[in-house]
Amino acid sequence: MSFSINIGPNIRKSAYFDATVRDGVRGFSVYNHMYIPGNFGDPDGEYDRLINGVAMWDVAAQRQVQLQGPDAGRLAQYLTPRDLSKTKVGQGRYVPLCDHAGWLINDPVLLKLSDDCYWLSVADSDIHLWAAAIGRERGWSVEVSEPDVSPLAIQGPKAEEVTAALFGDWVLDLRYFGFRQTELDGIPLVLARSGWSKQGGFELYLQDGSRGVELWDRVKAAGAPFDIGPGAPNDIERLETGLISYGADMRWQDFRASPFEMGFGPLIDLQGGHDFVGRAALQRMAADPPARQRVGLLIADRPPLSGEPIPVWQGDEQVGHVAEFAYSARVGTTIGHALIRSDLAEAATGLGIRLGDRTYAATLHPIPFLK
Repeated sequence: MSFSINIGPNIRKSAYFDATVRDGVRGFSVYNHMYIPGNFGDPDGEYDRLINGVAMWDVAAQRQVQLQGPDAGRLAQYLTPRDLSKTKVGQGRYVPLCDHAGWLINDPVLLKLSDDCYWLSVADSDIHLWAAAIGRERGWSVEVSEPDVSPLAIQGPKAEEVTAALFGDWVLDLRYFGFRQTELDGIPLVLARSGWSKQGGFELYLQDGSRGVELWDRVKAAGAPFDIGPGAPNDIERLETGLISYGADMRWQDFRASPFEMGFGPLIDLQGGHDFVGRAALQRMAADPPARQRVGLLIADRPPLSGEPIPVWQGDEQVGHVAEFAYSARVGTTIGHALIRSDLAEAATGLGIRLGDRTYAATLHPIPFLK
């Protein structure tokens, strides 16, 4: 049985949409109310390019929440429990965002463009509404908006060579999460050393959506000598290397998690003097060990994939859930990320997941599975 996703006005196209259709996209998902490519018809080849070569991804659905004005830094700091006081212009930070009860609601990369302008490069959720409401309620002088910014990712071991061919060798000096405002033959963009993989790469934050196809073709041409090809953020690679996916590993609506359960404890600044959303709740959470812990699972055989969390059992007792799993050829079995009871997270036997009338045995494994 096959399905299709209808093109409608309530879901937006990206600046690269026409280019991805021309170049053979075979499936889309919906992310931040936008179409995002899921695959180009060759999953094994797309994975191989990411691991051994270089890939280009339309990640324009990774929207930016812009905070601009005299109180932009004040709002940015209030939104996250991570201390931003030492963040410099041109530097990015991975920042957890929590609600007033201490539950994670997003895990964006924050980019400081100037003292009065910040971007939150957000995962799938309406954080612009959250940020705007908080800024207005606090009475701060800051405008919250979604700017005309469309990221395009270049990822893989050869990403440095492709990006240097486009911009020059200065890109090699960028630190991880470092970025610079630049242009490519008049195309305005922010170039950052970042991306949703552990294979290395860059993201080109296009600042003129009308030139999306033009930028796509420039990257494609520069990458041709390195056998670049189109692809999409890869779930298998992210499971192997331990990347967290908001919306898959945790989601506010139905399987909430605290930052301590997800391993973000070192990013939570409870000793500093600044205030932030959820501070009181996080102080209470920090006083006791987290009830659950994020772990890796090796799962026997190849269970059918599921689009929702699957309970983890120990005998007849449910002890957690596995958020997402997939078969990894490099590991040699199905792997998954799970949240289970903390008392079982270091050593537990007899674990399994049930799908239909079958139970698939599972054993603990450290995250990441591969580096």
